[in-house]
Amino acid sequence: MSDTPDTILVVDDDAAVREALVQTLDLADLRAVPVGSVIEAKDHIVPGFAGVVLSDIRMPGRDGFHLLGHVQAVDPELPVILLTGEGDIPMAVEAMGQGAFDFLEKPCAADDLLPVLHRALQTRALVLENRRLKAQLETGDPAARMLRGTSRMAEDLRARVRLAARTGAEVLVTGPPGAGLSTVAEVLHLMSPYAGGPFVKRPAVELDSSALQDALTAADGGSLFLDEIAALPRPAQYVLLERIEAGAQTRLIAGSTADLPAAMQAGQLNPELYYRLDVMPVRIPALSERPEDIPVLFRHYVAQAAEQAGLPVPEPTSDHMAALMAQDWPGNTRSLMSAAMRFVLGMPEDTQDAAELGLTEQMARVERSLLVAALGRQNGRASEAAKALKLPRKTFYDKLARYGIKPEDYRRE
Repeated sequence: MSDTPDTILVVDDDAAVREALVQTLDLADLRAVPVGSVIEAKDHIVPGFAGVVLSDIRMPGRDGFHLLGHVQAVDPELPVILLTGEGDIPMAVEAMGQGAFDFLEKPCAADDLLPVLHRALQTRALVLENRRLKAQLETGDPAARMLRGTSRMAEDLRARVRLAARTGAEVLVTGPPGAGLSTVAEVLHLMSPYAGGPFVKRPAVELDSSALQDALTAADGGSLFLDEIAALPRPAQYVLLERIEAGAQTRLIAGSTADLPAAMQAGQLNPELYYRLDVMPVRIPALSERPEDIPVLFRHYVAQAAEQAGLPVPEPTSDHMAALMAQDWPGNTRSLMSAAMRFVLGMPEDTQDAAELGLTEQMARVERSLLVAALGRQNGRASEAAKALKLPRKTFYDKLARYGIKPEDYRRE
């Protein structure tokens, strides 16, 4: 049985104690994996174990000290919390010096146990997240370095960019305002056969036919990114189409936050140009579709902002992260960057209103955003979204009704 980020490996030879601990954890919505010996516990302890270990010190045979040493050898950053008897406190203090996360005296009340476990789980989650990000950076892959996120949508975006980059064909990058179209365009350039040439960016609205020719010349042998392609003047659109059909030695990457089919119907965008660009489309999902990426992105932007400002990197609290995830972020990554800078500078946050709602309302916003994200990933298929969230169908539909969410609103043709 695989571990999840709320897993507690409970190690105690006393069956009654194990049962009481499991009941306490179940009531707190934490997943307990009870075992009766250190030998059995070792089967669960592997590098990357997503939970934490809660173990008694005194057990027959191999004791808690032996288990702590084993954990340290397998993964030194895996938190181990030790339960001590009345006379074992000096031993527990010694264990802290050997790397234990914390210790608690038995019998242990839930009010004492649960805060320590939640703190350990948060610490473990941060360690694993940092490892994932470090692994991405070490790949040397521009898509991994520049397109961050651990959600399925982020993974799909990186895979799509890698595929599109290799083809060398024209690419159309779309997404909501502030989603980072130019960043995706730069990654496409860096991973393409044109990476040795220049990467030139131009707002399409500023290019008449002559200026477009100049931009193509500047990007010769490299890539030209035209932002908001629907705003390119009509005469320049014909010039661009001719250059594409002639096989120009410049890779064209077009970007748009607009509804391009509607722009065609309104006569703003040449249909032939659109269909030439739409051969290899790349869509950037909105933050509201992938709220699970918000903590990863925010921490990255906080680190960047702190470096720019020459300030220490502050650590956001779990309440702050919950407030961030409870927002819709219509400005997407651009507005998240601004929030990170304000956070580093100690300025008032946009998350204040969300924080003032209280925990119940904040969690309701987060839950709604996760439901919407799941529907978006599954193209509006409610049954598939319920499976992805590991929810019974009735529970899933009840939640949709509670938040007024209609699956059909998230179907893409």
